Amino acid sequence: MEADVSESAVRAARDLRVVFSRLRRRLREVAATHDLTPSQTSVLSQLSKQGTATASALAANERVRPQSMATTLTALDEQGLIQRHPDPEDGRRQLVTLTAAGHQRVEGDRQARQEWLARTLQDHYTEDERQVVIEAMALLERLTRQ
Repeated sequence: MEADVSESAVRAARDLRVVFSRLRRRLREVAATHDLTPSQTSVLSQLSKQGTATASALAANERVRPQSMATTLTALDEQGLIQRHPDPEDGRRQLVTLTAAGHQRVEGDRQARQEWLARTLQDHYTEDERQVVIEAMALLERLTRQ
C-alpha cells in the first residue's frame, strides 16, 4: 500500500471486501441458484434490468469471450429462462430476452434474498444497530460514485 493510505483505510477496505464476499455467497445460497452458475445468474439479472440485450453486449458486460457467452446462453435457453431472436436491424446478431419463467426466477430469487436479509436483520440486530447499518450503507453508496 502507498504510504499515504491510513491503516484504518486499509483495514476498512479488507474488512469490507471480506464481509461483502461472505454476504454475496450467503445470498446466493438463499436464492437457491445452485442449479445456475454465477455467470448464468448474472446474465439473468442483466436481462431483468435491461429488458433486451445482444449476446455480444452481454459478453462485454460479463467480460467474457463471445464463445463463453454462447455457452451460457445455451444453458439458459435449455432451461427455458431466455429467448433468442434475430435482431431485425442486423440478422447476424441475436437479441436475448427473459421468458416468463426467467422473469419469475429472477423475481423469486430477489424476493427470497430480500426476505432472508430482512428477517435476519430483524432477528439478530437491535433497532439502533439496524440504524447504524442504514447509515453505513449511505456512506458506502459513495464508493459506487468514485
